[in-house]
Amino acid sequence: MSREPSWDVYRSFAAVLRDRSLSGAARALGLTQPSVARHVAALERAVGGALFVRSPRGLSPTDRALALRPHAEALVAAATALRRAGRGSPDAPEGVVRVSASQAVGVWHLPPILAALRRAHPRLTVELALSDSVDDLLQRQADVAVRMIEPAQRALVARRVGEVRLGFHAHRDYLARRGTPATAAELRDHDLIGPDTETAFTRAAAHWLPGLDRVAFALRTDSDAAHVAAIAAGYGIGICQTAVARRDPALVRVLPAALDVALPLWIVMHEDLRGGARYRAVFDALATGLGQVGAADAAITARG
Repeated sequence: MSREPSWDVYRSFAAVLRDRSLSGAARALGLTQPSVARHVAALERAVGGALFVRSPRGLSPTDRALALRPHAEALVAAATALRRAGRGSPDAPEGVVRVSASQAVGVWHLPPILAALRRAHPRLTVELALSDSVDDLLQRQADVAVRMIEPAQRALVARRVGEVRLGFHAHRDYLARRGTPATAAELRDHDLIGPDTETAFTRAAAHWLPGLDRVAFALRTDSDAAHVAAIAAGYGIGICQTAVARRDPALVRVLPAALDVALPLWIVMHEDLRGGARYRAVFDALATGLGQVGAADAAITARG
C-alpha cells in the first residue's frame, strides 16, 4: 500500500498552482526549489499523472491539477484557520481574526471601526482581506465577513445591519466645465467612469439605463478606490456610495432619480465560532459600526 502524501506535499502543490513556478512557490513557503519539486513529483506519483506542464508563462496546470485545486485550497484554508484558532484564549478577545470585506467597505468604513476595536482589545489582531469575491466561510477562508448579499448557507450566523446607497456623482468643477445632465440620456455626452470587467451590476445598470455599458466608459477600472479618486479628481461622472461622497463637499450627486440603489450590509461568521470571545468581539464591533453607517445614510435619505 502506498503511503499517503504528507501535508507539505499538498501545501507545495497549492503554492505552485498560485505562483505558476517552483521558485515562486519556494520563496512563498520558505523552502528550497528542489524541495518543492520533490513534493510535486510525490503528488504526481500518488495521483498517477502529470500536474503541470512547462509553458512560456511558467508552469501551467493540467486538467488533473485543476480538478485537485479546490481540494488543495480547502486544505490550505483549513490549516490556516487551525493556526489562527490556536493563537490566543477562546475565553478572551485576544488572538487572530481574519475579516473579509469588499474593497469599498474595507477602505472607507472598516478602518475607524477596527481602530476602535484595537483600542478596546489591544491583544486582538485582525487580518483584513479585501476582495470583491465572496469568500467561502464554510471552508474558513475567513472568520468573519462583511457581505452585500444575504448568505444562503445554513451553517452561518448572519446579521443584517443596514444598507448603503449608490448613486451618480461628479466633482463640481467637472459639472461647471461640462454641465449637469438633466436626464439619463444625457449621460452619453459625458465622461463616464465604470468597471473594466462586466458584472451582474453593470448588466443590470445597462438594462435600467440603455447605453450605459462598458463601451460608454471613458475610464474603466475595477478598483473602487481608483473609481472614487477619479470622480474626486474631476475626471467625469461615476457611481459611488452616497455615504462616501458626502465626505468630500466638492462631490455632487447627479440624477438621483435615475440611479438610487440600496446595497444591504450583512455581518457573517461560521456558527462554530460563535462561542469564541475574539470572534464575537469582532462580529459585534462590525455590526455596531456598520450599523451606524447604514443608519446615517438612511436618515439623510429620508430627509431627501
